[in-house]
Amino acid sequence: MGFSRSHPEGSAIVAITPGQRGALRRVFVLIGLAGLLAPIMLVRGALAAGLFIFGATIAFRLAMVLSASRSRPAQQVRDADQVLYPVYTILIALKDEAATAPQLARAIAALDYPADRIDLKLLVETGDDDTHAALRAEDWPIGTELLVLPPGLPQTKPRALNYGLARAKGAYVVVYDAEDRPDPAQLRAAAEAFARDPAGLACVQAPLVGTHAGHNWLAGQWALEYAIQFSLILPALARFRLPIALGGTSNHFRRARLVESGGWDAWNVTEDADLGLRLARLGMQVGVISPPTEEAPPNRIPVWLGQRSRWLKGYLQTWFVLMRHPRASARQMGVGGFAAMQLTLGASVLSAFVHGPWALWCLVCVISPDLSLGPVGAGLLAASYGASLVTGLLAPRPKQAGYGFVLLTAPFYWPLQTIAMMRAVYGLLRMPHYWAKTPHAPV
Repeated sequence: MGFSRSHPEGSAIVAITPGQRGALRRVFVLIGLAGLLAPIMLVRGALAAGLFIFGATIAFRLAMVLSASRSRPAQQVRDADQVLYPVYTILIALKDEAATAPQLARAIAALDYPADRIDLKLLVETGDDDTHAALRAEDWPIGTELLVLPPGLPQTKPRALNYGLARAKGAYVVVYDAEDRPDPAQLRAAAEAFARDPAGLACVQAPLVGTHAGHNWLAGQWALEYAIQFSLILPALARFRLPIALGGTSNHFRRARLVESGGWDAWNVTEDADLGLRLARLGMQVGVISPPTEEAPPNRIPVWLGQRSRWLKGYLQTWFVLMRHPRASARQMGVGGFAAMQLTLGASVLSAFVHGPWALWCLVCVISPDLSLGPVGAGLLAASYGASLVTGLLAPRPKQAGYGFVLLTAPFYWPLQTIAMMRAVYGLLRMPHYWAKTPHAPV
């Protein structure tokens, strides 16, 4: 709430500004006119632009993956005599999470960090009596605060996190979700990373790992995505000091830097990605650490679609915020950082639009004897599939049976992104700040 008042130009409280709506209308009008007056030139221009974007995205992704595979982050070395472990605030926003309370309590109790220096804030929405009662039934570290948020809008995770941040006591702050199982060494590893770089490092991201990924094919694809993103892409971006769209959990911050950046935008449904890119605009560095956090992947299509459509809606919100003043964003991030943002966040948005139509066209060409992909189409298909295989083979393999089948059948997963994107666009236009919560079950 406070961020949207203090930084209205950087907030998603307005999803698409009037100026951006006008620019989009002009673009569509120009495309329509070009289609009427010079259709062949339009098609050729679209193909050339598509090939350039596709080639740049694949090349960038492969470069990041190969760089990370050669230089994986080293395991943190503890040295309690040289590292001070200050008070550490843990923020956990909970809504309809009564079932996960016992697991969460066990995960927090297992953290290898001085118990008297843990400042745990459990953040519950008003009226969520079941979660409130379930949390009160568990044992928590001394000094834990169970905070009930005051009534208000929007009812989103970032609003809850800002409420907790205002009451945080720690020098460092970490965000966890109700279903998370962080590695017990994670807080110490983050504190050691901050101690090694006392000036520049504002945030470190721990890798997120899908657990029980062998439940079904969908869960396996989700776990494969996470393995590539958090074990290869993010470490490479951090190594080259490029902008990082943070994951939704296990982000560790210097509290002073987090406050300086304005905290979370309560109106952005992917507050993590937005904050990570805002840190880059402010010249603040984001790093990675090795101890992971385990999460249970969605293994049903409705759950997956709800989660993915929210992510894509938030990516659209974040991209539109960054593109309100693209020159300023490029100046703040640097030209290389701005290009990297377009090849990560922008490419995620664009590919979600393209995957479905492209898969449908490939299917039509296979079925129809009169149509063919042609050498360009076949090359694009081979390049995308080859890049997928390379990244999947280089990523750490989830502990699951049938990993090879999951890797080989990844192209059948990609068109689901387009279905999620259609829901995301509808949500952005009709309910831009609605938070489609992912249901969690204890694991």
